[in-house]
Amino acid sequence: MEDHSLEKKYSKLIVAVSIIIPVLVGILFAVKLKDFGINVEPLSFLPPIYATINGICAVVLVWAVVAIKNGKRKLHERLMTSAIVLGVAFLLMYVAYHMTADSTKFGDLNHDGTLDLAETAKIGALRYIYFFILITHILLSIAIIPLVLITYVRALAQRFDRHKKIAKITFPLWLYVAVTGVVVYLMISPYYV
Repeated sequence: MEDHSLEKKYSKLIVAVSIIIPVLVGILFAVKLKDFGINVEPLSFLPPIYATINGICAVVLVWAVVAIKNGKRKLHERLMTSAIVLGVAFLLMYVAYHMTADSTKFGDLNHDGTLDLAETAKIGALRYIYFFILITHILLSIAIIPLVLITYVRALAQRFDRHKKIAKITFPLWLYVAVTGVVVYLMISPYYV
């Protein structure tokens, strides 16, 4: 009989974390420190940093797959742990930025917080492409949480057959999230105040 004790031990934690993180991020995203009388300058230096972290994460993920395909399991393990750490760092910076700054509107060339007809006309259909990328990025970033955790726990449990099976789903989705994080930043960066 196969031992699934480690997977079972972490299954409730994975479910909890997979629910708590998106809910907490959603709440914190809506919280502005200035609304509580905390006057903090917007952390406007963070978006290029967390976009870079997303880019590094994408490179690390590809490197990790190459490592495991070349039989370098220890390197693969270290790289995947690094990718998780990068994801956590991104998330902390993302939330910190949004707690100190108003959301940037795509296409808001004059930085007044609204899109007038001229601005809307100027960006045209690119707005729909941006929102498609942004929405899929957000939805998949939520879906990737339990997938990453399950994949990681299966490796820790040395259930490499089951790890490999879910990793084939986790990897492309996580890579998409990391790459589109960079794309979203590059598309919206001209509109930051």
